[in-house]
Amino acid sequence: MFAKAFRVKSNTAIKGSDRRKLRADVTTAFPTLGTDQVSELVPGKEELNIVKLYAHKGDAVTVYVSGGNPILFELEKNLYPTVYTLWSYPDLLPTFTTWPLVLEKLVGGADLMLPGLVMPPAGLPQVQKGDLCAISLVGNRAPVAIGVAAMSTAEMLTSGLKGRGFSVLHTYQDHLWRSGNKSSPPSIAPLALDSADLSEEKGSVQMDSTLQGDMRHMTLEGEEENGEVHQAREDKSLSEAPEDTSTRGLNQDSTDSKTLQEQMDELLQQCFLHALKCRVKKADLPLLTSTFLGSHMFSCCPEGRQLDIKKSSYKKLSKFLQQMQQEQIIQVKELSKGVESIVAVDWKHPRITSFVIPEPSPTSQTIQEGSREQPYHPPDIKPLYCVPASMTLLFQESGHKKGSFLEGSEVRTIVINYAKKNDLVDADNKKCLEKLQPAYQVTLPGQEPIVKKGRICPIDITLAQRASNKKVTVVRNLEAYGLDPYSVAAILQQRCQASTTVNPAPGAKDSLQVQIQGNQVHHLGWLLLEEYQLPRKHIQGLEKALKPGKKK
Repeated sequence: MFAKAFRVKSNTAIKGSDRRKLRADVTTAFPTLGTDQVSELVPGKEELNIVKLYAHKGDAVTVYVSGGNPILFELEKNLYPTVYTLWSYPDLLPTFTTWPLVLEKLVGGADLMLPGLVMPPAGLPQVQKGDLCAISLVGNRAPVAIGVAAMSTAEMLTSGLKGRGFSVLHTYQDHLWRSGNKSSPPSIAPLALDSADLSEEKGSVQMDSTLQGDMRHMTLEGEEENGEVHQAREDKSLSEAPEDTSTRGLNQDSTDSKTLQEQMDELLQQCFLHALKCRVKKADLPLLTSTFLGSHMFSCCPEGRQLDIKKSSYKKLSKFLQQMQQEQIIQVKELSKGVESIVAVDWKHPRITSFVIPEPSPTSQTIQEGSREQPYHPPDIKPLYCVPASMTLLFQESGHKKGSFLEGSEVRTIVINYAKKNDLVDADNKKCLEKLQPAYQVTLPGQEPIVKKGRICPIDITLAQRASNKKVTVVRNLEAYGLDPYSVAAILQQRCQASTTVNPAPGAKDSLQVQIQGNQVHHLGWLLLEEYQLPRKHIQGLEKALKPGKKK
């Protein structure tokens, strides 16, 4: 559900009555929690926020945030814990175990298939279809995913552990997790077992090693657009499994030999060189260091990995860039007080020329192709006229009644025919058009036409004054033309190199406005007229753009 970025609608502090209701809902949803634990989870006086958002598929979700971390989320009046909560209460839900290799698939939006389960010595937890469950990895009880059982435990065993087991709602490393402090799962040891159980578990893990070898080739539900269920390949011979396992063991040993800090240093330099070689052009300079990190380096991070400078030996971006400047790869200057920019890049430097761009994995290519946004096409906007009650008699002979929508040419034809039939000499259809109610029809590509009364509101661009005599550009009514305000804000943020925010438009129900720092009417006009090909007559406020001339 949170595999892709979500859109925040509102973020407000919780009221006292809502806090008490939330406690009651938590007690009802999770009866195993004691009173003290509920009070700890939903504190009485500490800050607690309600965030209402829309997931990338359009689901309306309410998230409860405490201490900067999402602790619970509500979907269709059902309450679910996040991984942050489950790390504090690991036994809150029945937990199923899978292999570490499967986690990457779950983070990408896939559901958990039954062949990926690890059978514990005590057997699978007893659940019914629709029960909420946690998913952990082998060797650590800290849950990494939350899902809903697609079948009961008895049905899982009857099916021979084949088919879809769990519909995954939320995972460690997804966008909901990223909205918190991005901490890693704690290390929670598995429950203690008897000596007989331990020997039995050791045998079962050895027996399942071939399954773990095949896990790399496993396709889980949700990876493809059609969402069909795929199971693990069964055509791989058993003789190949030990070889694959041993190879993987060597690779894992080489990775484990490096500390987390060393791995992050390597990832940081990889993203740095990748961004300079492929994304940054000479025309982009000077480039703010914050923009270089947010718009270029992060996008070069390999699929399934998280770039975190604080976990590297540099700790800060400025310190890392100083090191790169000492190696004479880039030149950084403080063009304005407290703001650093990259002013020069040596693209002939051996480290850049010798850098080999890593090839994206087939899985990441599939995800990128499936999630690529379609180009915007302007809607077809057509003015219409609506028949009012006072003119029903004029149009009823032609088969139209009160509230019917007509084009101007249709109105003219009907009036002329009516005048001829009734021997009316002065057939002035212009006066007739003035008496009809205005309306319009908007047809977006691939969608049914939308007909509404009144005149379509143009895209409204205004300049406003904020604190400290700062100007901001505000644009409204984007939704009427099929434009997503959040997408427009993201494009303008990169193009204008200025901060943007999306807020509810005052006085307009369910409408949003985009606010950009500074006078950005020129950039906004270029985006709407040239990029989106919208007619100029549907945009007002373009004359407010800065006039070219000398700066005073």
